[in-house]
Amino acid sequence: MKKHLIAASTVLTLLTLTACTSGDYDATEVPAKPAPTTTSAAPPAPQPNCGNPVASYRPTAPLPTPGSQMPTGSHMARIQERGRLIAGVSADSLHLGARNPITGVIEGFDIDMVRAVAQAIFGDPNKVELRVISSPQRIPVLRDNSVDIVARNMTINCARWEQIAFSAEYYHSGQKVLVQRDSTAKSLADLSGKTICAPAASTSLDNLRSKYPQVLPITADTDTGCLVLFQQGKAYGITGDDTVLAGEAAQDPYARVIQAPPFTAEPYGLGISLTHPELVRFVNSVLEDMKADGRWKASYDKWLAPTLGKAPAPPQPAYGRS
Repeated sequence: MKKHLIAASTVLTLLTLTACTSGDYDATEVPAKPAPTTTSAAPPAPQPNCGNPVASYRPTAPLPTPGSQMPTGSHMARIQERGRLIAGVSADSLHLGARNPITGVIEGFDIDMVRAVAQAIFGDPNKVELRVISSPQRIPVLRDNSVDIVARNMTINCARWEQIAFSAEYYHSGQKVLVQRDSTAKSLADLSGKTICAPAASTSLDNLRSKYPQVLPITADTDTGCLVLFQQGKAYGITGDDTVLAGEAAQDPYARVIQAPPFTAEPYGLGISLTHPELVRFVNSVLEDMKADGRWKASYDKWLAPTLGKAPAPPQPAYGRS
């Protein structure tokens, strides 16, 4: 237990540093509403059928020259007039979206995606305002138009399509479980009666409740919140996407990710308001270009390859949504 208290202290110190440090831009944090920790909840309602959930809007014309005038009346033109793209992101998901404790800059694979969109609109990847949001805030900030886009390891599914729109899939993840290094568990099935943390309002929490009712789910608003509960001994393990767990294991030498196949498929999409389908089409063109010209692989190699291994082929886009 002492070793975990030391690790927890380290994580809390990093949280303090990252909260108080500014980088080469201002990251505006949206105040989170604390999610109550609970060990009992009703199972999630069945998802509606929307056909192929990863099918997005087909890109229209080739992208305009970066920095040129965006189409009149489009949301891209309004973003251009404002002078910056506003993106909802994580600041504590190592390798995906995390604040560098030395520079204060939020960086990672997800951040590279939104910077590519800013580059396509402005000809400058730095013309983006990164607003730090929790998992439960991802859909609300799009529905009230607080942000233009959300890049926060967000799984595409039919239930979410009823509230927001998604880009084409930009990464294919899967759900796994992290435990103490000396645990003998080989899967979640071996953790009956144990407390397992998953972020609130996440598909990870839904999957945990529906697929493994024998475990005791507890929640936190953020990935680091789950890691702190784990290090304090309040959670026996953490479940989530392999990308997130790899980052958490990198922060805690006493943790390991169980090496079993993922028990879910988690296709990541960039979240966008349903009222801006033209922005979805534009973003899909950006993603196609990134996959074709090597920028997608370069980002993967920089952020994810050290913990997840050699880059897979980028997900093939699916279109056809009207």
